[in-house]
Amino acid sequence: MKQILQHLKSKQVEGKKSFAVLLDPDNVTDPQQCIRLINLCVENRVDYFFVGGSLITNDNLNSIIQLLKSYSDIPVILFPGNNTQIDISADAILFLSLISGRNPDLLIGQHVLAAPIIKNSSLEVLPTGYMIIESGKSTTVSYMSNTTPIPRDKPTVAACTAMAGEMLGLQLIYMDAGSGAIKPVSEEMISTVKKSIDCPLIVGGGIRSSEQVIQSMEAGADVLVVGNGIEKNLNLIIEISDAVNDYNKSLNIH
Repeated sequence: MKQILQHLKSKQVEGKKSFAVLLDPDNVTDPQQCIRLINLCVENRVDYFFVGGSLITNDNLNSIIQLLKSYSDIPVILFPGNNTQIDISADAILFLSLISGRNPDLLIGQHVLAAPIIKNSSLEVLPTGYMIIESGKSTTVSYMSNTTPIPRDKPTVAACTAMAGEMLGLQLIYMDAGSGAIKPVSEEMISTVKKSIDCPLIVGGGIRSSEQVIQSMEAGADVLVVGNGIEKNLNLIIEISDAVNDYNKSLNIH
């Protein structure tokens, strides 16, 4: 059933947060290590797997998805860098429109190529306004997309961009500082954007601690995405899951 978007919106109404683990096929090459990661995610009630990257140089996208589907019931959501990163065995796809840039290929071009494949699949389409945020260093996503990130000290620019995306009909807004970011998206920018839109807000890039997760949740992020930090420290899954679950439990107390 196509219900991921509705679930995200329902949790948003309740004020509850979600935790997504991002797997880059280029960085996940050991099946046994991947299985250990999956089991850890299941044990710690991770909400979603995002799979994809700005540039994939191997052909193990499908094998990773098959492992994820075999060892867990956690929804698998494609996070594609381009139209070649589509695998119909996933549950859903972030249909990303790069609204922070002015590259027409990533605003509509790649989508035209991908549309007939997705239309004939059972993938749930999640129309997403994708915004790259400056993070203190040049990231792969800004280089590959040939776009300039929104300056991290310009929250109003980010808010207006997010508003425009929502007005165009996009159902999710995703602010990303990029893989290996020095600095995560700031609390001020998250808060300013959150106050400007009604749809769920996804935030990722540069998150390396539960403290950063708590700050992002309190600022207004609905979904926290962590990838690079987990690749370096698997225990970060436990730390972040505890922070998200504790936050959600506190809502019931109050």
